[in-house]
Parts: sequence; C-alpha cells; structure tokens
Amino acid sequence: MSYYKKIFRFAKPYKKHIYLNIFFNVLYALFSALSFVALIPMITVLFKEETKKIPIKPVYEDIFSLGSYLENYMGYYIRTASDEHGQQYTLSIMIIFIISLFLLKNLFNYWAMYFITFLRNGVLRDIRDLMYKKTVELPLSYFSEKRKGDVISRISSDVVEIQHSFLSIMELIVREPLTILFTIITMFVISIKLTLFVFIFIPVSGYIISIIGKSLKKKSTKAQEEQGFFLSIIDETLSGLKVIKSFNAEKYFNDKFQNSTQKFYIMSNSILNRQNLASPASEFLGIVVIAVLLWFGGHMVLIEGTLTGAKFIAYMGLAYNILTPAKAISKASYGVKKGNAAAERIMEILEQENTITDKPNAIEKHAFENNITIEKINFRYDKENVLKDFSLTVPKGQTVALVGQSGSGKSTIANLLTRFYDVQEGAIKIDGIDVRDYKLESVRGLMGLVTQDSILFNDSIRNNVSFSKQDATEEEIIDALKVANAYEFVKDLPEGIETNIGDSGNKLSGGQKQRLSIARAVLKNPPIMILDEATSALDTESEKLVQQALENMMQNRTSVVIAHRLSTVQKADKIVVMQKGQIVEQGTHDELLAKNGTYKKLVMMQSFE
Repeated sequence: MSYYKKIFRFAKPYKKHIYLNIFFNVLYALFSALSFVALIPMITVLFKEETKKIPIKPVYEDIFSLGSYLENYMGYYIRTASDEHGQQYTLSIMIIFIISLFLLKNLFNYWAMYFITFLRNGVLRDIRDLMYKKTVELPLSYFSEKRKGDVISRISSDVVEIQHSFLSIMELIVREPLTILFTIITMFVISIKLTLFVFIFIPVSGYIISIIGKSLKKKSTKAQEEQGFFLSIIDETLSGLKVIKSFNAEKYFNDKFQNSTQKFYIMSNSILNRQNLASPASEFLGIVVIAVLLWFGGHMVLIEGTLTGAKFIAYMGLAYNILTPAKAISKASYGVKKGNAAAERIMEILEQENTITDKPNAIEKHAFENNITIEKINFRYDKENVLKDFSLTVPKGQTVALVGQSGSGKSTIANLLTRFYDVQEGAIKIDGIDVRDYKLESVRGLMGLVTQDSILFNDSIRNNVSFSKQDATEEEIIDALKVANAYEFVKDLPEGIETNIGDSGNKLSGGQKQRLSIARAVLKNPPIMILDEATSALDTESEKLVQQALENMMQNRTSVVIAHRLSTVQKADKIVVMQKGQIVEQGTHDELLAKNGTYKKLVMMQSFE
C-alpha cells in the first residue's frame, strides 16, 4: 500500500465523486442485507409457518431491541393482513416489497459505479498527463540509461494497471467490507449462536487465501519490465527497418522479440493463474462454511427448535451473500498487489529528480548583446572527461566553427550551450552571466538548433515549421521556407505547406528534411544559431542547397557551427580545431592552412567530406 498512498493524491480533485461513491456503496451494502431479511415474511406466508400472535402494533424502544421489534412487527403485519385480505394478498405485498428492495439495491450499485468511473478515468488521465510532462522535462542524461519502450510501457500499460486496481482499492476499503458488515449484523440479529459458530471458520479461509498471493507483486514487476523490453524492440525495429532488411537480420530480431514475448507469456500465465485461483478458492472455502452451517443450523431448526425454517433460509442467503464480497476482496487484494508494482514503476519516473532546473531567482533574458564565453570547463558523461580545461569566446555576430575527429567533444559543446547537460566544472556565460543563472526557457529562447538528424514529426509541413513560433502567419512560414531553400519543393507538393510528411518525415528526401529543419530555426529567428553537423549526412547536391540555406540563415547572427565538411566552415570568422576534448589550434581557414598543422592534415585527409 505504500505506493498507493502516493497515488491517492491524484484522487483529491475528485473528492465529490469519492463521497458520492461511498454514499451509494453504503446504501447498496445496507439494502443488500435487507433484501435477504425481507425473504423471511414471504417464506412464512408461503409455507404457512406459525408466527407470534401479536394482537397490537409493537412499539420501537431502542437499537438493542431492534431484532425483537422487527420480528414482532412482522408477526403483527402478517396476522393482520392475512385476516383482513387473505394470504394471497399478503404474499403479493411481500413480493412487491422484495422486488422494490432489490431494485433499489441495484440502482445504488449502478450509481456507485457511475461516480467511481469519473474518479478512475480522471486519475488515469491526470497521471498520464503528469508522466508525459515529467518525461519531456527530464534531462537527456536520464534517457541515455533508459529504454524508450520501458518509458512507453510505464505511461501506457502501467497507468492502465493503476486504473483497474484503483477500483479494487475502493471496493476493498468501502463497498465490500460494508456489505459484509451489514450482513453480519443482520445475521447476529437473526441468531447470535449460529453466527458465532460461523466465525470460527472465516479466519481459516482468509488465511488460506492470503497465502496464494504473496509473490504476486514481485512477478508483476518482472512482467512489466519484460513488456517494456519488447516494446523497446518494436521501437528499434521500426526505426531501423532499412538496416535490418539490408543485413538480412529479420530472423535475429524475430528471435529476440519472440524470446521476450515468450518470457512475458510465461510470467503472465503465472500471474493470471494465481489471480484466477483467488475466486474459486474463496468460493470453495465459502461453500465448506455453508455446508457446516447447514449441518449446525439444521440441528437448531429440526432438533432444538430454536430457529424457524424461514429465518434459517434467510440466514443461509445472508451467509452466501458474504461470499460475493469476500471473493471480490480476495480478487481486489491481488489487483492491489499487481497495481502496487505498477505504481512503483510510475512513481520512479514522477519522483525522479530533474537536475536541469531553474534557480529560485533565475534571470529572464530576451536579447543577446555581447558574447558567449566558455571558461575552463571540464565535463564527463561517465568517468573520463570529454572536455578538459576548455575555454572559448564567441563574440556577437561572428561564426565560430568547431572541427575535429569524432569523439573530440564537438557535439558536447552544443549540448552544454543549450543546457541539455550542465558542466561539472567551469562555466558557460552569455553576456557575462552563467547560463545556470538564467531561466532555462530564456537560454533556449535565444538559440536555434539544427542537428545532423533531421527530427521531424508526423504532421503537416506548416505544423513542423511553425512549432518554433506557433502564432506564425502563412506568409512568415513561406518566407522561412524560402530562406531555407525549401519552398522550391514545398510549392510543388499536392497540398503545399499542408502536406503531411509521414512518420519522421519519411516521405521526403534527406536534403528536403534538413531544409525543413533549417526553416524551423529560421522562423524562430534566434540571435544565436547552433548547427550540429547539419550537412554531414547529405549528398553533394543536397549539401549545396542546404549550405546555401545555412549561409542565408547565419547572416547577421552569432553562430556556433560543428562540422566535418570543409565547405561548412571555410567562411567562418574563427575555426577551432579540437582533439580529445581540448583546443589544439584556432584561427581563420587561411591562417590554419598556413600553420601547416592539425587542421591542414584534416583537410588533406578530407575529413570534412
């Protein structure tokens, strides 16, 4: 229950629905017990059993005499009604009364379930919304250690598990225990001796049922983890289908997926079989109690004569009435154990600390005025430093290019400038103030990012370009497309800027996708532009178009260009050559060639192409 206490905070906005559910559950439980008691006078009339001859209407005194008052009133009513209207009339009245009780009982049941529906679906929506919000807010470092499929599984399947088990909790706390309580009180009113006898067997039944579900939570956790694993395989398969097919690796991935689903199949069977055992086990144990009850109660009716046949039949109905909620409680307890495992996985994400956050008095910044300075930073992803004592100044209006072999730390600079990660030592400053002192939204608002991988979404061209500026007009979008050399192909599409580009933009070529990414950055119109190997994945023709688009975009802007290809950096105001996280050379293209050092070797080896 520990994680459910945390989940229950999501129920606070639905207090009204909880109270109404409890109210109607109380009425349901009460009428559930009364509906069986109402059978006593009907059976008395039907089988012409003798009732107490009560000549005058009994008077209610107090709660302790309720049992005798009801019995006396029943005797008075049956005698009076039978004498005045006959037994057929009395029986008809009893039947109408019983139908009314059962109708009310089922109406209260419906209303209780009606109001809990809003609670369950509301909690489902709120948790899912909060999990998505948290997922978007968490730093990239968190997802470098997590499988995407596992996160998807938590947001989808685990939250649904919470929804189902949430109803189980409400039944466990309110409805079924109240049904049992009212039923037991009624049983005590009918016969204290018989009820005490029944109670000897109930704890034994409860103990046997509890043994069955001890390991359910552990098994559920493993099953949910396995589900996350095969969802990850699906995600990887769809993302890398071309590679899988080109290497004839279909069998490898099929085997990998089927091994995972086989494990999930075995674990799910084990969990469901334990869960399914709860209902028949509790029913069988209940029938054993009923059988013992028949023997002992029969003795009281036939031998001792301390109980009437009508009361005993109603008592048997009440005893069986305990079985349904008892089964529901045992089943709900399994749901709680299974749901608790899901709640644990959900809370792991919701309670995950976000290390990239605003300081309490973070500064808002709307304009870039002087320069970006990187001061003696050290940064590591794991143990070894990726950047070592790295310092650099990027004056406003200049283009600074970072070049070097793979693994030299170029893309890490882009990650740190945009605060996808924070430096461990040193500082990155914009206009003399540490980026960590600014509001995160302000820092990223000053920057436009174009990456090597053109990250586009399954939507129209308009929505892909304009989500950097959601109130952009059609003219502004078209102007951005023109700057990015993208309008020439967009205007020829069947629906123009309203054309859907498919999943990850797969209806477009690599060069077209990259130009849309550039158009998105152009529309944002940021003072600082970061280009992270924006042309390295393109063919020569596409590269020329994209390079021209980049040059159009970088005019009158401060740009940090991370590149392999010489064509991207030749016109840069400053080229910084990096090696193993350190600067080994810096200067203009001509100055570095004249030095005849590392940069010239890179050029000669055509590392940029």
